[in-house]
This record gives sequence, structure tokens and C-alpha cells, in this order.
Amino acid sequence: MPLRRRMAVATALAVGVAVLLAAAVAYAVVRGELRGQVDGQLLEQAELADEVQMRMHGGPPPGRPRVPPLPTRRGGSAAYIQLVPPGGERIPLGADRLLPVGERAEAVVAGEEGAFLSDGEVDGEHVRVLTTPLAGGGAIQLARSLESVDAVLARLRWVLLALVAGGIALAAGLGRLAARHLVAPVARVTEAARHIAETEDLGRRIEVTSQDEVGELAARFNGMLDTLEGSIAAQRQLVADASHELRTPVTALRTNLEVLSDPALDPADRARLLDDVQAQAEELGALVADVMELARGDRPASATEEVRLDVLVREAVERARRHAPDVSFAAELEPAVLAGVPDRLARAVNNLLDNAAGHSPPGATVRVAAGPGGVRVRDHGAGIAPTDLPHLFDRFYRGNGVRERPGTGLGLAIVRQVAEQHGGRVTAANADGGGAAFELALPADAV
Repeated sequence: MPLRRRMAVATALAVGVAVLLAAAVAYAVVRGELRGQVDGQLLEQAELADEVQMRMHGGPPPGRPRVPPLPTRRGGSAAYIQLVPPGGERIPLGADRLLPVGERAEAVVAGEEGAFLSDGEVDGEHVRVLTTPLAGGGAIQLARSLESVDAVLARLRWVLLALVAGGIALAAGLGRLAARHLVAPVARVTEAARHIAETEDLGRRIEVTSQDEVGELAARFNGMLDTLEGSIAAQRQLVADASHELRTPVTALRTNLEVLSDPALDPADRARLLDDVQAQAEELGALVADVMELARGDRPASATEEVRLDVLVREAVERARRHAPDVSFAAELEPAVLAGVPDRLARAVNNLLDNAAGHSPPGATVRVAAGPGGVRVRDHGAGIAPTDLPHLFDRFYRGNGVRERPGTGLGLAIVRQVAEQHGGRVTAANADGGGAAFELALPADAV
């Protein structure tokens, strides 16, 4: 069943139950009020039965006793009145119709029970009967017809039934209109998702028309599309850049392999070409590895854990010393911890250290500081050209002074990616006294 129809049915059921309960309460109140009026009139007239008791015990001359009627404004006389003496026959005092005497009425006549009200029938007529004991024994019964009350209640039942049915129908109609209004944004989200699935067009957006939960759903759907579109654009750009960068080493490899296939090639030239092929293969492998690292970093980060930044930097410095033995590394480490992905953070620090070592002359010192706030790496090389500073962390960018050196142009781009994934940033500047200083700012706290 569609959501819109389910909402309309649920609204109709809820309103129907509420109207039904209200109708039941109203019916019970009206019924109790009408029957209560009849009971009150019977009880008031029973109070006038003292005259009957006086005539039965030596008062006025004997004869058929009479129960005085109520005033007309208070309901008039009961339609049926009868005496029930102990062990005697019933004596009608009003209409010549006898009222039913059950076991409970006989108990009142015998003095075993007090007055009570009950329903009964007299020649098919529904009546309300009051049975009350007399002081000298026996009982008197007064009855009033309930036909008019039953007629009013019957009409009231039909009115309430129509009200319940109309309320349910009206609630169903209004619920359908309200559901159409409420479900419209959800339908737009569904239509947008269907359109994207069929056309792969991520440029479609949903108009946010409210500030409620449905509006928030539309806004978050738009945000998800923005993120997805940006991620796909970044992946496409990465593929395009990688294809461009891979073209040169692949072409060089193909050319060298074609030359190496010549059997008349001089052995010295063959050895030189083999060395070139090996270097180009290593460069190509490093480029592919960096491209894969960038692609992996574009995906959502895996589960993070607490990382001791000082320990991670110490291990990275030891690795750099092994890879660049002609460069000295001086580390100042303060205990610090942050939530992050250890291998990604290690890759970023290693890239900074490799970059500093590659730009430092033999015997120079690279100073590394780590602690609360992040990592700082300073080398004593030639520094950074002003034209290179704005593009230093772009993918595949290599400055004019380093193009002859081996490298992929992705190391610093990976550093920026890791910094942003961990809520930080990376900056570069020329240091006082020569060299360059890189600062990897991270949300690390002191231990």
C-alpha cells in the first residue's frame, strides 16, 4: 500500500476511534440524564405515599387508597401504581394494568430488602418501575413509561452513527489531502533518485520548501548529491591527470623495449637501456602506488583509533635515516595523541621527511618537531620558488627546480589529503636562514 494511502487510512482510523469514543460518552450521558429524570419523578411521587399508608392504618374511611400525583410541571402522576400487600393480590391504583412482581419485589414486600428501581414491561410497553416498602408491611410500585425516552435515544443513536461515519469520511478525505502535501517532498526525493539511477545525472537538486523533518531529508539528499558529484569529479580528474602523467613513462618504456629488441644493438648501449628501463619501471611503479594512495584517500576513512603522534613521528624519522643516510635528522618530540588512521598519518609524515631529505644537500640537517598541534619539518635546502608556493600541494605538480629529480608530484598532494581527512591542514613557507618549513597542523592533544 502506498505511503500516502497508509497515512490517510491511519488518520481516518484515529479520528474514527476518537469520534466513536466521544459519541459513546455523549450517548451514555444523555441516556443517564433522561432515565435519571424519570427515576427522580418516581422517587418524588413515592414520597407522597404517606397518605396511602395512613389510609391503610385507620386513617380516613376505608376504600381504594389514592396516591396524590405530582404537579404537571414536575412530571405529573405515574402511569402505573399498584399496592402489593403481604400475602395479598396486587391492587392497581392507576391504570387497570398490573405491574410485574419478581423475586426482588417479593423480598421488599416481606421487608427483606429496601427500595429499588428496575426496568419492566406492561403489555409490551417498556416501563421504569420503583418498588418501595410501606411502613405497615407490603410495598407500593410506581411505574412510568420509557417509550418516549427510548424513542429519543433511538434517534440519538442514528444521529451519532451518522456523525461517526461522516467524521471518518471527512478525516479520510482531509488525511489524503494532508498526506499528499506531506509526502510530496518524499515523492520528489524518490523521483530524483529514480532519475539519477536511470540517467546518472547528478546535477538534479530538490527544492527545500519547509524546515521540518521532510525538509531536512531533502536538504541532506542535496548535500549527498553534492558530495557524490564532487567525489566523482575528483576521481575523474585524478584519472585524467594520471593518464597524462603515465603517458610519458609508458612511451619511454615502449621505445626502449623496441630498441632492445634489435639483435644488432651494441652491448654497452643494451646495458644502458636496461638501466633506463629499470629506472622507468620503478618510477612507473611509484606513480601507480601514489595514484592508488590518492584514490584510497578519496574514500570515507576507515575506523579511527587513538594514535600517539610522537611515537609515529619517531618511527618515521628512523625510516628516513635509513633511506637518506647522508642527511642528518634532529627530532624534538612531545607526547601527543589524536584520533586518526595510523597508516595514513605515517604516509603523510614520511612524505614530508622524504621531501625534506630530497631537497637537502649532503650533510645538512632536517629538523623535525612533533607534539600537541601537529608536526613541523624544516630543511636547509634552496627553499621554495615564489611561483611554486601556490601550487605546491596540487596533484602532479613539480617545480622547475625539481623536474630532473625522480618523483611523481603526488607526495605533497597526499599530505594535504591526509591533513584534511583528519581535520587539519598543511602549509609551506620559506624559513628564515634558508630552506623550507612545512607545518602539518593536526588536532593532537598533549598526553
